[in-house]
Amino acid sequence: MPDAPAVPSVWAISDGAAGNARQALALATALGLAPLEMRIRVRAPWRWLAPRLTSGASHAFVPRPAAPWPDIAIGCGRQAALLTRVLRAWSGGSTFCVQILDPRIDAAAFDVVVAPRHDAVTGANAIATLGALNPVDANWLQRARMEFSTLQQLPQPRTALLVGGPRRGLGLDAAWLERFIARLRALLERDGGSLMIALSRRTPPDWHARLHGAFDNGCVHFWGSPADGPNPYPGYLAWAERIVVTPDSVNMLSEACATGVPVLSSLPAGAHGRIAAFHAALRETRQLHELDAVELSTLPHCEPLRETAAVAAQVWQRYQARAASAPAG
Repeated sequence: MPDAPAVPSVWAISDGAAGNARQALALATALGLAPLEMRIRVRAPWRWLAPRLTSGASHAFVPRPAAPWPDIAIGCGRQAALLTRVLRAWSGGSTFCVQILDPRIDAAAFDVVVAPRHDAVTGANAIATLGALNPVDANWLQRARMEFSTLQQLPQPRTALLVGGPRRGLGLDAAWLERFIARLRALLERDGGSLMIALSRRTPPDWHARLHGAFDNGCVHFWGSPADGPNPYPGYLAWAERIVVTPDSVNMLSEACATGVPVLSSLPAGAHGRIAAFHAALRETRQLHELDAVELSTLPHCEPLRETAAVAAQVWQRYQARAASAPAG
């Protein structure tokens, strides 16, 4: 029986969305491999039905993938799931295909599916996580502290504010944003220190404008776009004593919880569905707290939420087992 390749080739596949690309790259890197990042665009009609429609899929992708096929393919998101699905057939079964997030089809279409518990993916090949995969660990944070060392000069306690944007079904309207700002102001007025604000690509212009001038009575470090210079998001995570996150982003909440400092958010009343289930799971494990005037010293200690290395170990074990069972020749 052949041994697994000493240094397998790996593709990290996504639709280019930052959160999807980040998860695929994080898992590939945690495997100890150097991934080839593939950001694909899926043409219609496959885009509308991905990953269900596979007929004619060789014409679905821009750029069009070509052999040699990788030993391992890691996709994140529904568009990427179409490629990770068809790669099993295109490679004659030689590519080990890993899909991150619920593909919304039978998990058996892939070798491994990695999805948060709130996605409720079932199957013998499913690996459940609490949050999203990410690269944040002790080494990552240390590198970020070195790269953004000037942030340590900001007054303590340093509070990071990570901002996403409206999400369907969450009710993140203008009234919610005003309440969110007011509650954060209460913390800052009581504790002093500094605020480090990082917006995302999904942050709408009206949120950008409102947040830019919302905290002008203290020490504020603001990043809204590349026009403000290099994105200090890693440095914010590394130097914060507490992190406040808007409730819409599973990725940002997961990365904040991976730092080991208190994480706070404010889920709108009446929120339901997967994102509400995710918040509930984080609160149950004391990873997440309500945004209010809580004293930092009263928050219970919680171990950082770092799942990527453990998931990588399971994926590698399954990959090696599959390689060991492959027929000779």
